[in-house]
Amino acid sequence: MISLKEFIENMELEPVVMVDKDELDLETSDVNRPGLQFAGFFDYFAADRLQVVGKAEMQYLMSLTPEMRKERLDKYMSFGVPVVVVCRNMPCPPEMVDAAQRCNVPLLRSRLVTTRFTLLSSAYIGAKLAPRITRHGVLMDVFGIGVMITGESGVGKSEAALELVKRGHRLVADDVVEICKVSDTRLVGEAPEMVRHFMEIRGVGIINVKNMYGVGAVINSKSIDMVIHLELWDQNKEYDRMGLNEDFTAVLGVKIPKLTLPVRPGRNLAIVIEVAASNHRLKKMGYNGAQELNDRVTAKILNS
Repeated sequence: MISLKEFIENMELEPVVMVDKDELDLETSDVNRPGLQFAGFFDYFAADRLQVVGKAEMQYLMSLTPEMRKERLDKYMSFGVPVVVVCRNMPCPPEMVDAAQRCNVPLLRSRLVTTRFTLLSSAYIGAKLAPRITRHGVLMDVFGIGVMITGESGVGKSEAALELVKRGHRLVADDVVEICKVSDTRLVGEAPEMVRHFMEIRGVGIINVKNMYGVGAVINSKSIDMVIHLELWDQNKEYDRMGLNEDFTAVLGVKIPKLTLPVRPGRNLAIVIEVAASNHRLKKMGYNGAQELNDRVTAKILNS
């Protein structure tokens, strides 16, 4: 659900008619412009969407007689639309105000032109309604790649992240990552407001990364492009040494490339994570070093 108060504040709206409810009953980010409804056609009316009244709809309304305008608006509001926003700071006709009050529908006004408001409101509602999940881990921005570091407690996630911060990369979240599915193929992670920019280092305690290393060392949110899982080195386990086979993990139905890095004393994890992020960027650009070496070896064998 979306808070009515937050919607008004974030979209910079002016209340014309306020109602006795705290949340907007919106389940989709799609928008409806009620031109057909004002003309009297209510078949297939998407009454569950945000209703946006632009200049064309308002001009048509004002061309009707007061009696016809009242009839159309009463029927329109009777469908229980969640909210109506009038754009361009256009004055609302008295019939619209009365109908909104009788049907308990919030009536708001925006200074923005209709297309601009539609774009911004759709993005805002989409972000609020997007599926969310909380995961244990550290999220970093490494060379522009969103790297989520996971692993058991105490394996060294925060220490690796701190070394990355010292090397010029940016912290998004430590220990708790709130993940939002913004599209079918994209996840965005951020830190909860309470612990944003803080990091726990065992033996030292809690530090504020922004205050200690500057505002350039932190970022509020970042897309999650890859997952690096840290685990204690197991000498009986066979680890991937070529990188030809890609592993994936699914979060909220989105597949994300995953690497497993073994941890042992003396291994500089920050450098390895930097290399992994750079290699991931190269793969996205169409170059795979492991595949090129494999092709060279195969060609050598075939030509010998």
